[in-house]
Amino acid sequence: MAREPKDVGRPSTTSAGEVTGVRRVIEFSPRNVWRAGLVLLAVVAFGLFVQFVIGDGGGVLFTVLMAWFGAIAMAPAVDRLARHMRRGLATGIVMLTLVLFIVLFFLAFGRLFADQLAELMRQIPTLIDGVLAWVNSTFSQSLSRDDILSAVDLSAAQITSLAGTVGVNLLGVVFSVVAGVFSMFTFGLFLFYISADMPRLVRWGARLFPARSQQVAATVWTLTEQKTGGYVMARVILAAINSVTTGIVFVIIGMPYWLPLALWTGIVAQFVPTIGTYISIALPVIVGLLSGEPWIGVVALVWAVVYQQVENLTIEPRINARAVDMHPAVAFGSVLLGAALFGVAGAFLAVPVTAMLLSLLDIYGHRHELLPSVERSVEQIEYHPPRPARDDLESAD
Repeated sequence: MAREPKDVGRPSTTSAGEVTGVRRVIEFSPRNVWRAGLVLLAVVAFGLFVQFVIGDGGGVLFTVLMAWFGAIAMAPAVDRLARHMRRGLATGIVMLTLVLFIVLFFLAFGRLFADQLAELMRQIPTLIDGVLAWVNSTFSQSLSRDDILSAVDLSAAQITSLAGTVGVNLLGVVFSVVAGVFSMFTFGLFLFYISADMPRLVRWGARLFPARSQQVAATVWTLTEQKTGGYVMARVILAAINSVTTGIVFVIIGMPYWLPLALWTGIVAQFVPTIGTYISIALPVIVGLLSGEPWIGVVALVWAVVYQQVENLTIEPRINARAVDMHPAVAFGSVLLGAALFGVAGAFLAVPVTAMLLSLLDIYGHRHELLPSVERSVEQIEYHPPRPARDDLESAD
């Protein structure tokens, strides 16, 4: 039985008669110590169980998480169709449309894309040699591929061994294909069920919270749907516009491997924040400069600069009007953190998740008034363009 804390000594008083403090000694009985130990053991056991579940079932959990985000991304299109038909049928139509688009794309450009991509992969050593030759001639260096490989702790023998490890036999390829098909089937099944039963899922999730917290849960869900769906749709539309227009320009100027380079440019430029534009155009520019006709690389660079300005001023503001609004540095940092934690999928989902958290912080976070002295100190470090003097304005009038 726990003993009541007892006062030791009397409270000291000041000259005004105010009580300054009381010394208390808290004593624990052996039973309370055992209870604390059992609670600690229970917490440790629960942590080990969670670690076991994530370690052995992490693939399934990750598939369900990706399917959930995919269902949220499809929600705007499914919601519109669900006003005129059953939600399950609307989900099936949206998923079938996506599958048909992918199939038609590969039927139309699959062979060309595969051939150009394979040829581009074979030409990568030649491209590296060309870049090194340009660097050596421009900056009076003597770099070689062996120097670069040794700088990253690789050697030609290690690369050969790695290629032998990666290259598997026919049975391994068959098993890889079967595993990939099974994973896609599992993802599609979860995607369909989550999207078709989303209203029921929302109601079930809201019932897990008491009445005072149900509005917060509904707000979190709404923001997640808006931010994720808006981000994915905006990025897909911008990537499609970028890839199509860039592909047309590359065909006109005779860019080698125009199809994979155009897709690379559109996808990387839109789904990698801040630096994606520069990374996406670097490869086509290098390929063009080393193609035997350097003007192709120059035209590709000029096209990238012009398109980026047109997109920033006309296309992107309209498409992103209801999508994610986030500072570029925050977006870039969230992508790096997501990629470090969960790989490519984490990098893809980092921006909408961060935008959702920032929106919740704006809604439920408490902000204080800024002191006038702090406001003045901030204004002193901000750039303010010089204003014309009143005499100059009067003389201009």
